[in-house]
Amino acid sequence: MSVKTDQGDRVESAREKHFLAAHAACHDKVYKYFRRRTEGASTAEDLCAEVFRIAWEKTRQDQELSVLVVFGIARNVLRNHYRANLRSNNLTELLEMQRTQVLGSDDEGVREALDRLKPEEREVLLLTYWDGFSSAEISELLQLTATAVRMRLHRARKQLSRLLLADHAAEEVNE
Repeated sequence: MSVKTDQGDRVESAREKHFLAAHAACHDKVYKYFRRRTEGASTAEDLCAEVFRIAWEKTRQDQELSVLVVFGIARNVLRNHYRANLRSNNLTELLEMQRTQVLGSDDEGVREALDRLKPEEREVLLLTYWDGFSSAEISELLQLTATAVRMRLHRARKQLSRLLLADHAAEEVNE
């Protein structure tokens, strides 16, 4: 933190000096550490910023911040990043597994028909029937009026029915 004196000169606190010295000494090393271990430059930048945010919080007025301390923080941040990615991937796999269990192999035609719907119609159908939301809840979620949600739902049902009937008719012709 800088303080202005009566003469207008900036006087930096000892804490800020220690932090800036540590930042200058190891920012590039920390960035490269993350860049080699993560999926992209933006992730490395974000993690590097997190390290120095934590380092700033940990520094005291009379304490110097060594490169080893900063790299210790970096290792912890990287471990947290890996854990968060793992949880995210596990959740994605679980949701995909639930989705495929809801629509089994017998319902491949339904899945294909849903995929051919307009995205906004498909979303309203899925929120209504798979997630169990009411029209009022969906209208709040999608920031639409309840009437607009009911109209989309009506159109989506109608279109899905047409698609399924067309698919069924095509199957009968092919048999």
